Amino acid sequence: PNKLLGPVLIVGGVLAVVSPALVYVVGPSAAGESPISIVFLAAVGFFLPGAVLSAVTPMVAKALLATLDETGSVVGQLSAIGTAGALFGTFITGFVLIAAMPSQPITWVVGAILVLLGGFHTIQTGQRLIVTSLVILALSVVGSAAIAAPCDYETAYSCALIADRIDDDDSVKALVLDTFVNSVVDIDDPTYLGTRYSRALDAVVSSRGPEGPRSVVYIGGAGMTLPRYYHATAGSLAVVLELDEALPEIAERDLGLEPGPWLKVMIGDARLTLRGLAEGQFDVAVGVACSGRSVPWHLTTVEFLEDIEAVLEPGGLYVMNLIDHPPLGFAKAEVATLLEVFDHVVVVAPQQLLDGERGGNYIVAGSNEPIEPAAVAAHLVDGESVIADGELEAWVGGAPSLTDSYAPVDQLLSRP
Repeated sequence: PNKLLGPVLIVGGVLAVVSPALVYVVGPSAAGESPISIVFLAAVGFFLPGAVLSAVTPMVAKALLATLDETGSVVGQLSAIGTAGALFGTFITGFVLIAAMPSQPITWVVGAILVLLGGFHTIQTGQRLIVTSLVILALSVVGSAAIAAPCDYETAYSCALIADRIDDDDSVKALVLDTFVNSVVDIDDPTYLGTRYSRALDAVVSSRGPEGPRSVVYIGGAGMTLPRYYHATAGSLAVVLELDEALPEIAERDLGLEPGPWLKVMIGDARLTLRGLAEGQFDVAVGVACSGRSVPWHLTTVEFLEDIEAVLEPGGLYVMNLIDHPPLGFAKAEVATLLEVFDHVVVVAPQQLLDGERGGNYIVAGSNEPIEPAAVAAHLVDGESVIADGELEAWVGGAPSLTDSYAPVDQLLSRP
């Protein structure tokens, strides 16, 4: 084991260096959200380095054992050191490294440390593979770097890609987060709404009157499509609560966002930053935060909606976009939650979605003043339907409302 330990560390380090490149190569052929795809890609990324490096502990235990009487103390000490290392690695990666740099350089640094440790150990055992190990490390880093990452920006939370839309106008761009189209903007025309859900959301807001909103708080910003739209069409002031500090920079750098006194971006979890806003400050709140297709669970509950209601002026409007598929467990539960907080609630979606024949985007809205379905329908341009009142309660059925102590969003959410 003493002579094997160095080479094992070197091989494990090299495999760690190239693991992101393996995912980049194999990933496009296994894209999707199915458990099989997720487990397969996790195996591609972690199985080889994990399998090789798992041999280190038993090798060290064998090298340290002089008699069987020492087995308990030696193995126990190694187990304690391994546990401490796992905790350190988890916390330093989750709270420091991922926030400081993309994942690929992290694996390069970890792999380099392993290769160097293995190379120096070979010197102690007379093998002298340090030069060879450095050459192998350099080649593996260069090879890994040569394989293009699938994103333009790797933020602390997402793999972000700026994509051209198939559209008549070359200025139309899409912000793709983790393979999911999050925002569509026209760099030259802030009044452009390129997605059905954004147009349906605007129909609900427009039903309140032709003057448009005066002041809007946005739960999630991403490409800043809606803040720009309402500033251009109604002169609205915007407060955007965005978790990922890189996204406003991307919107400004690549998507034509022009910040000004009209826009205030607050970086942090919306559940916390919302509480720093004055009561009754906004006439409209817009919820478009998502992680892939899922709304973060703590932004769906009764308690969160009560915080939203507090920052709205009396009769203010909360409009939210969510995605679900049959049997619509999450969509119906979220509407049931809005009914707990607001006196009037409507849902806007194509009739096929409301009938549970297929899934997609649903716009749900709540207010303590009436939301007229006919007024909403008058502003719809994509043929959606509006349900409210008794029809809405029948649609919700017995779906549970979501609270901070019970919000199984990921379990309720159905995927295609």
